[in-house]
Amino acid sequence: MTQSAPADLAALSGATIVFDLDGTLVDSAPDLVGTLNFLLQEEGVAPLPMSQARDMIGRGARALLVQGFLAAGAPVSDGRLDQLFDRFIAHYEGRIADESTIFPGVLPALDTLRSAGARLAVCTNKRTGLSVQLLQALGFADRFDAIIGADSAPAPKPDPRHLTAAIAAAGGDPARAVMVGDSISDAGAARAAQAALVLVSFGYTETSAAELGADILIDHYDQLVDACSSLLASCPPSIKAL
Repeated sequence: MTQSAPADLAALSGATIVFDLDGTLVDSAPDLVGTLNFLLQEEGVAPLPMSQARDMIGRGARALLVQGFLAAGAPVSDGRLDQLFDRFIAHYEGRIADESTIFPGVLPALDTLRSAGARLAVCTNKRTGLSVQLLQALGFADRFDAIIGADSAPAPKPDPRHLTAAIAAAGGDPARAVMVGDSISDAGAARAAQAALVLVSFGYTETSAAELGADILIDHYDQLVDACSSLLASCPPSIKAL
């Protein structure tokens, strides 16, 4: 689908556009699920198909391990989770961008937003160090004013403090911010922080993005600039002028 001309690029000036990472900016499922399956096989458990494991991504590696091992019929005890988590991180760091790719249209959309004067931030339940490593490996970490993983915030999404911490780190204001994500965690954080919400239809979510109450649902990044412009243009003039 081709994006129509942006409604009001001027509305983007001074705004903060905050992005989830896995399933929103980057299709990282091949490397994340690949790491999960590596651990399952090491434990003598059959690997999970991508179609089953893909939507378990989004709440961080610990949640992926718990859900993945449970789905594979080998529940993880609390006593073993820390060890599995450490093994997961060690293996994942070694293949963090082997098969991960940037979703189509992301880079042109980011460049247009920046050119229009918007600040850009990443707000992800992935660790900050891993997030920076992934973005650097894919060559676009420098497009963001702030990258805030769950370990750099008071609490992870859907807690709104994660989103507001990312906005603050980018020098922005929640009243002039848009959260762009793919899951219930992103939707919950945006709603609790009273920020505008754009969801992508192609991400990782156990509940369909169409059911999560986004202000705008997009199917491709060529729709993003127009979506953000439209949402920000509706801000009251007294806020929009900040």
